[in-house]
Amino acid sequence: MSLIDADSQVLECTRVYLALFFTFVAAFYTARILFLKQREQRDFVFPGNACSGTWWNHLAFRVFRVLIWGVCVFRVPFPGLDTALVMLPGLQSAAVIGTGVVLLSLSFAYVLVVHFSMHMSWRSGIDPGGPATLMTGGFYKYSRNPMFLGVSLAQLGFFLALPSLFSLLCLCIGQVFLHRQIRSEERHLAQLFPDTYPAYCRKVGRWLTLRPGSAH
Repeated sequence: MSLIDADSQVLECTRVYLALFFTFVAAFYTARILFLKQREQRDFVFPGNACSGTWWNHLAFRVFRVLIWGVCVFRVPFPGLDTALVMLPGLQSAAVIGTGVVLLSLSFAYVLVVHFSMHMSWRSGIDPGGPATLMTGGFYKYSRNPMFLGVSLAQLGFFLALPSLFSLLCLCIGQVFLHRQIRSEERHLAQLFPDTYPAYCRKVGRWLTLRPGSAH
């Protein structure tokens, strides 16, 4: 088998994998949110007031999630859609695409672990009534935003798994809105915990701290 044939096979396998992957992600979070809301009889998703900064962040995330899911699903029966995505020839290799698939998959698995480790403390967006306590243990001992860290890496993985102008645009815009959401949540936590949160920030970095207590 030639290198070109191998790259072509990886591309076609990834085409199907991405459709299944994003369908699973959409189904999982939809079912999870509905289950939690039904069981606890309260909301777990807080987009914020209409037209506020966090509201726009949530809207952008939702639009791009649906767009990415739709593109990945329709690429399976309509391979010609790749032309509209403006594929990047220099990155169309089995090594790059395979790396992207692995990074995307592992990042999502990591996000799931963080998600379930938070138990009932998990929220999407900023809960105006909480949190009651500041989480500083577990994953939060090494990152102030362990969930967003996984999402950020998953966005990079998606770009590598589908090297195109479309996925590059998703990556860039996704990183901007991710950073905006982080800053909004940081301001919220600083207001709720005016003493403990600044102290926590001095010990743990926004993204990753290999040695807790060494962040500045």
